[in-house]
Amino acid sequence: MKSTSITSCLARASRLFAALLLSASATFAADETCPTCAGQVAVSGDFTHRKDPPFPRIEGAGANADAYLEDVHGRQFTVTISNLPAGRYTIEIGAAEMTAGAAGERIFTVRAGDQVLAQEFDLFAAAGGARKVAKIRGTIEKSDDALRGPLQLVFTASKGDAKFNTVTITDRAGGEAVAFAANELADAFGAAALVPPTVAEPAIWRDSSKPLRVRADDLIRRMSLAEKVSQLKNAAPGIPRLGLPAYDYWNEAAHGIANNGIATVFPQAIGAAAAWNPALLHQEGTVIGIEGRAKFNDYANRHNGDSKWWTGLTYWAPNINLFRDPRWGRGQETYGEDPFLTAEIGIEFVKGVQGDDPRYMLAMACAKHYAVHSGPERTRHSFNAEIPERDLFDTYLPHFERVVREGKVAGVMSAYNAVNGVPASANSFLLTELLRKRWGFEGYVPSDCDAIRDIYGEKQHHYVKTAEEAAALAVKAGCNLCCGGDYNALVRAVQQGLVTEKDLDGALYHTLWTRFRLGLFDPAEQVPFSGYTLKDNDLPAHSQVALELARQAIVLLKNDGTLPLDRTKLKQIAVIGPNAASKSMLEGNYHGSASRSISILDDIRNLVGSEIKITHAMGSPVTTKPGTAPWSGQDNTTDRPVAELKAEALKLAAEADAIIYVGGITPAQEGESFDRESIELPSEQEDLIRALHATGKPVVMVNCSGSAMALTWQDENLPAIVQAWYPGQEGGRAVAEVLFGETNPSGHLPITFYRSTADLPDFSDYSMKNRTYRYFTGRPLYAFGHGLSYSTFEYANLRVAPAANGALTVTLDLTNSGKRDGDDVVQLYATPPASSQPQELRALCGFRRTHVKAGETRTVTVTVPAVALRRWDIAKKDYAIPSGDWTIAAGASSADLRQKATIKL
Repeated sequence: MKSTSITSCLARASRLFAALLLSASATFAADETCPTCAGQVAVSGDFTHRKDPPFPRIEGAGANADAYLEDVHGRQFTVTISNLPAGRYTIEIGAAEMTAGAAGERIFTVRAGDQVLAQEFDLFAAAGGARKVAKIRGTIEKSDDALRGPLQLVFTASKGDAKFNTVTITDRAGGEAVAFAANELADAFGAAALVPPTVAEPAIWRDSSKPLRVRADDLIRRMSLAEKVSQLKNAAPGIPRLGLPAYDYWNEAAHGIANNGIATVFPQAIGAAAAWNPALLHQEGTVIGIEGRAKFNDYANRHNGDSKWWTGLTYWAPNINLFRDPRWGRGQETYGEDPFLTAEIGIEFVKGVQGDDPRYMLAMACAKHYAVHSGPERTRHSFNAEIPERDLFDTYLPHFERVVREGKVAGVMSAYNAVNGVPASANSFLLTELLRKRWGFEGYVPSDCDAIRDIYGEKQHHYVKTAEEAAALAVKAGCNLCCGGDYNALVRAVQQGLVTEKDLDGALYHTLWTRFRLGLFDPAEQVPFSGYTLKDNDLPAHSQVALELARQAIVLLKNDGTLPLDRTKLKQIAVIGPNAASKSMLEGNYHGSASRSISILDDIRNLVGSEIKITHAMGSPVTTKPGTAPWSGQDNTTDRPVAELKAEALKLAAEADAIIYVGGITPAQEGESFDRESIELPSEQEDLIRALHATGKPVVMVNCSGSAMALTWQDENLPAIVQAWYPGQEGGRAVAEVLFGETNPSGHLPITFYRSTADLPDFSDYSMKNRTYRYFTGRPLYAFGHGLSYSTFEYANLRVAPAANGALTVTLDLTNSGKRDGDDVVQLYATPPASSQPQELRALCGFRRTHVKAGETRTVTVTVPAVALRRWDIAKKDYAIPSGDWTIAAGASSADLRQKATIKL
């Protein structure tokens, strides 16, 4: 966007020194310049220009509010102001904190030559909070450029990123010498790079009857070098002379359309995985695709085909990294710790998002973060994951391969970390040899945001020394699109001979492939999804899918018969806990805005009506430890003393017949950029639960979290525990239904719940030794796959037989011997023949969710695909199914195996 609210430069200075512009600007390599500043202003260094973020207007911006919709931020960068006459000047730098949630998260220093304008400047503290403006002011004496060079403002971050939104320089008399904002900056390229080629032939790329490759090549050949580079960034500008609309590839939809207004909010991904129902994940994906297409159509139709951040159709989801360690902050975004379950769910989610039209995609999914990425978050920009070969191929890669081969996913995002010494975004083995040559991937590869910068950053991988080398290396390795501005260096990289324009053409083909497959260049009447409007968004049918997924996601961890609660025997229930009344907790991270979101407390009240008196007290905060909420928008604070909260809760508990405790954690304790240090419940809640238990009243615990919790004391002392995850907009109703028996719980854990943080290996160790149920030799609190029901299920007559293409057909009889109809998830685990090589204890190889009426027996058939039986052969450098006696076990969890059979393969 272009702001007209700030006068750019003093024309008098520009006229007096116009003759010096070329020589002055040639002394440094500019990444961005201010086109309206007569060549005076340039920005260079390690920075990103964030354009059109969906931030609200902020306090203190005044008439210049538009200037704060974009910013320049980075670890170290320089703003050069040329041709400023000698004299005394006052510099004022405006910045607004839009992402940090607490003081201490963004600290930086600003120097003007030898003079410090701001030392260790804490933007959040200086502004007085988020979404407020702070100003850095200082006075300098400047010599003529010919004597000491142009004025340079050097921004250096010590924590987080340095940033600015506006810069204003006034002279001694108070007159404006230079003034500009981040939204007035544009990419800086040499003149030769800006010259477009001459192409006389008609624009074939607009002809929908031609093959996609022919069309894409025709569009590419019409672009100048600078235009090609501009299209290799997530925020690709329009090219008016070609009629090419602007498009931003960055969008999120892990469990619903994020950051773009009202949309259906499904359970967070880890909760969705607990349903063990790929078909239901397919439905979720379809809803996401429809709502995303409706929102895109609405925006593009109102903006001449353009799209901006959060409005495009290329969704950077699902996150299919393995949740190998419960401390990882982003584990909530994943489908759990098992590669087979992750693949089965991921494939169907992708198919749902992308649709089944043979020519056009409804929307596009992108599997991330390839290939290994699961913490620690705080070192993710510099971390090198050292992985044994068998672990890489048997654990970290199979689900990515299957989502590519079977799901036909449109995108695969390269990760921040290095893999065995090579940054993932510059790793040709991962991005080209495996992904494209072996797996046949057709789509595009975007980098994670600022991952290209990590390749050369001195405090990051520092794999190469310059931005040009990093950008060239990434493109040649197979990273097609840069999230951020670091591919600006590709113009200089071409000029320096580090990469060829043909290399750029190859990357650009894969990037533009997305827009052709989405039908963005074709007549609306040809694209079957062009008719979706906002009337197709947030439909009751979509909410029903969210509700059903929330119901199936809830895991009954323990029950001694207390659940379901009998409404005929209870007159008063105390609902206690910091998550009981929380709506924000329901959402997880990377979420949209639900039109209907009701807390667990309120949906309990809605369900029981006037039958039972429901009282409520918070009891304690989630935690009193310092916390941040840069992504979640939540915090940990309370304006009442903890002792007072606890006393109130105990009073209500004493008056009640039963207690429902709704606690756990929130996305403020686990999320992007930060991990948990321990998996135990916060001590404030631990103390409160013990005090509630001491009242002698039955305490039912509802744990809300996106990861495993060490609920060891609770398991030993409480009669019932329910795992609710971050259950989405319908989560309150789903939890209430389970507690009172309206829904028979049927969720199963997609992760292991350990007894203690002490059970966990070193977080930074990426070998699989003693990790996840496949290799853990200890005794878990709740095993992978665990989940109880109000019904009881019995297994009998397990049979295993060979099938086509190396698969197995497994059948068994499943009987519901309980008094209620219910769903059970039959799980199959394979143990390979004994080997001298380290191997897993057991591995999930098949499963099926089956509804069985009370007293009914059903025969369940599960196909075990050959891909679930293969193992990496180090000597052959390929997969093979080990020959010998295999054990196939069927059960209700990885630790509750009730039937076994042996088959020789």
